[in-house]
Amino acid sequence: MNNLNIEDTPLKDLKIITRRNISDDRGFLSRIFCSEELHQAGWHKSIKQINHTYTNNKGTIRGMHFQRSPDCEMKLVNCLKGEVYDVAVDLRIESDTFLQHYAIRLDETLNRSLLIPEGFAHGFQALTNKVELLYLHSHQYSQSSEDGLNPIDPKLDISWPIKDHQISDKDKSRQLIINNFKGI
Repeated sequence: MNNLNIEDTPLKDLKIITRRNISDDRGFLSRIFCSEELHQAGWHKSIKQINHTYTNNKGTIRGMHFQRSPDCEMKLVNCLKGEVYDVAVDLRIESDTFLQHYAIRLDETLNRSLLIPEGFAHGFQALTNKVELLYLHSHQYSQSSEDGLNPIDPKLDISWPIKDHQISDKDKSRQLIINNFKGI
């Protein structure tokens, strides 16, 4: 019996992973990662880094982050506490969905994760205070490969649910996409 249900999204290779809780009167166990089951979803690499983020304030936008080659990474994003509007943008220049995004609500009760393949930018908006996310990465962080998009770039056309938002100076100062954006 599979503990993880894998669901396609409109963007090729981007997957929704729903975990099945094994519960009794003591509580539950939820499998976040299983290499055999996630292999079916396209995760063919080892986990190189696991990050835990905490976001204080509802409305905060973090992202849209990615790493350039040779340090491109897959991510498995899990919400442990609170609720987020999680967004992935396809940056694969050869893709039919280049610069299109997919958004999903992740929270502590739905048991859903977003499996983000290489070639995507990722970000989220906190929909509650005190949000915690757990990220599994197929590649370690590389400062020299770090990059990002401006999360409020009109070309991305992301409808962030909370209009009164907080964004880091670094993220909001990222250049807007222009017509010759090469993707990754």
